Formats: sequence, C-alpha cells, structure tokens
Amino acid sequence: MATTPPKPSRLTWFALVLLVVSIGINYLDRGNLSVALHNIEGEFHLNKDQLGLLGTAFFVSYALLQIGAGPLIDRFNVYWVYAGGYLIWSAATLLTGFARDIHFLGFTVSSFAVLFTLRLALGCGESVAYPAYSKIICAGFPETLRGAANAAIDAGSKVGPALGVMLGFFLMNRLTWRGMFIAIGAASLLWLIPWCVVAPKLTLRQECSTIKAPPYREMLRHRAFWGTVMGLFGGNYTWYLLLTWLPYYFETDRHYPHDSLAILSSLPFWGVAVSSMLAGLAADAIIRRGRIASRVRQATVSLGLLGCCLFMLPAVIIRNETISITLLIVACICLGLFSSNHWALTQTLAGPEAAGKWTGIENCLGNFAGITAPWLTGAILQTTHSFLLAFAVSCLMLLVGVAGYWFVVGTTRRVRWSTELASETASA
Repeated sequence: MATTPPKPSRLTWFALVLLVVSIGINYLDRGNLSVALHNIEGEFHLNKDQLGLLGTAFFVSYALLQIGAGPLIDRFNVYWVYAGGYLIWSAATLLTGFARDIHFLGFTVSSFAVLFTLRLALGCGESVAYPAYSKIICAGFPETLRGAANAAIDAGSKVGPALGVMLGFFLMNRLTWRGMFIAIGAASLLWLIPWCVVAPKLTLRQECSTIKAPPYREMLRHRAFWGTVMGLFGGNYTWYLLLTWLPYYFETDRHYPHDSLAILSSLPFWGVAVSSMLAGLAADAIIRRGRIASRVRQATVSLGLLGCCLFMLPAVIIRNETISITLLIVACICLGLFSSNHWALTQTLAGPEAAGKWTGIENCLGNFAGITAPWLTGAILQTTHSFLLAFAVSCLMLLVGVAGYWFVVGTTRRVRWSTELASETASA
C-alpha cells in the first residue's frame, strides 16, 4: 500500500528551494528567445513564420520526450536524471550565443537551422523537469502541503520569465543578444554545484510507494486523464503565447519605448507569479478545513482559466495603454489560479504510483500547445499583421481548458490502478 509521506525534513525543504530556483532558470532559458526575437529577426533576415518556428522548436522535443521522461525517472534515480537534463538545457542556452552559418565539406547549415537545432536540444534537456518535480513532491510532501510545494515550483516558473525579460533586456543592451545567451547559460551551470551536494542525501527511501506504476494503456482508458490533458493544453496555449511573443508584441504592436519595455513586459509575469503562490497557499488552507482536495483544486483551476479568458481579449482590443496593461495583468493573475493547482490535481487523481507517468504523458500531450501557439501566432501575424486574432484563438483554447477540467474530469476521485489492487490482494 502507498503511504502518506511524513512531514518534510529540512533537507527536503532545501531541495524544494533549489528546485524552485531551477524552474526559474528553466523558464528563463526557454523564454529568453522572446527578448532577442526582434534582434534575431533583423540580423538573420527572418520572416514571421520562421520566428514562429523557432518558438515551436523547443516544444517539439520537449513535448515528445515527455513520454520517455516518466519511465526514465521511475527506473533511475530521479535526482540525477534531473541533474543530467539540467546540464543539457543550460549548455544549449550557452551555445545559442554562438549560432551562425556553418560551412562544412561544401555544405552550408544556415544560422536559422543552427538556432532551430539548439532549441530542440533545449527541449530535450527540459523534458525531464516536470515529471521529476511531480515525483519528488509526491514523495516528500503530504496532500495538505502539495499545493504550497507545487505553487512554489509554479511561482518559480513565472518569476523566471519576469526576471528573464528584465535581465535579458539589460544584458542585451550591454552584451548584444549573443552575449545575453552566453552569460545566462554560463551562470545557470552554477546551480549544479549545490544540487550535486544535496542529491546524494535525498535517498530513494523517500519515494512515494513500492507499488509498480500502471502501464500507459491503463492510464489512457481513464476519462479523468483526458480531462487533465484538455485542461493543460488550454492553459498552456495562452501561457506559451505570452512566453514566446509578449515582449515582441509590446515592442512592435504597442510600441513601448525601450527604456520602459523591460519593466512593462515583466509585469504580467509578476502577476502570474504572485497569484500562483497565493492561490496554492489558499487552496491548501481550504483543504485543511476539511474540503475535498480534488474538488478545491478543480474549481480553482477552472475559475482561473475562465477569468483569464474574460480579461485578456479586452486587454488586446483596448488601445489605451494604462487600461490595456492593467487588464492583461489581471488576466495573468487569473492564470495563476490555474497554474498553481493543476499539477496538484493531477497528483491527487493519479496517486503516488502513477504520478510520474501521468505527469509525463499529460505534459507531452498538453505541450503540443507549445508547438501550436508560437507557430500559429507567427502565421497569423504574417497573414493579418495583427495580434488580435492570435489572442482570440488563445481565449478559445482557455474555454477548451475549462471544459476539460470541469466537465470531462467530472467527479474527482483518485484512480485505483490494477497494480495497486494486485498488491492489496497479494498482501491480504
């Protein structure tokens, strides 16, 4: 039988702090392309379709490799698998600063192809992140603390882009866009030092359960699984549109001056970060008062997606700068309600036996939004020369997410897996 994790130790809390820092770096590394996008467009003479494809490249490898990430962390030590992925994505960030045409044996590999390949490598490294987070949190934190633990991770994922925009513009203005990637990639590698000290002490006795994880085919038969996939796709579509295009939108559509561009571009991300942390803590507090955990998290994520939809489209339509940025920040605050609780809901539905695998396959399918959103936004811009339709599509996807979490997931009961039932029968 799976057991509830004991109260987290100080070492476990410190490991969580390191993970929060790492997810901030994770999102800084995947989002810094948006800061340099306008400069890369000019230097390499790329069109909007190509810019969209660069944003998509990361998510192609990131999404597809989620399928193997779950079994990988189930089979090997999750702490070292995560360290290996971190090393790959940090190196890819650093090497992006050296991207240029490559001439070899009479063939020429274009700078665009080099950038595209490095974004694929970045996705490969980061593909282990969320299955690893899910496994570690499920192992080390009881249900009443998972909202806070997941919210801390999620807040880090939102602080990363917020700081990344500010730091990116600062470094780019002083070091060029190439220097920005090199500096950020080199600094990111320093995180591995404390992690390599802590990881050997995080022994596998903390793993969630000795019960074998269920096979994928069993997971795919459950309606709740497909509801979480729809919900994640809907929320991710908007998040990845913001992550890959927001600074470019502010620079080319709103024409914000360069001296304020870094601050204004980061404000929506700060809104998501603060909201995410507070929403996770609030959900945990409600659960501790006796409310059903899965229903609390289901309601929170659904209301968050709906609120984001209601505020985001007016933010794009209204041309008054103050009202527009205010509405966009409010929309992102609503998005924080979703982002802080959706993984905790998945962990509750899946149970400790399936948390890694469920997260991996859900993140794979849900991150097809990352493949779609950057490319489709670029195609819409190339055709209409406006962001309005791009954001309208995003709002439609948010409604798809609400339908998934509320109607398809439906009654939120923890799934009882065949491996769990077999273990109970054997021990009876």
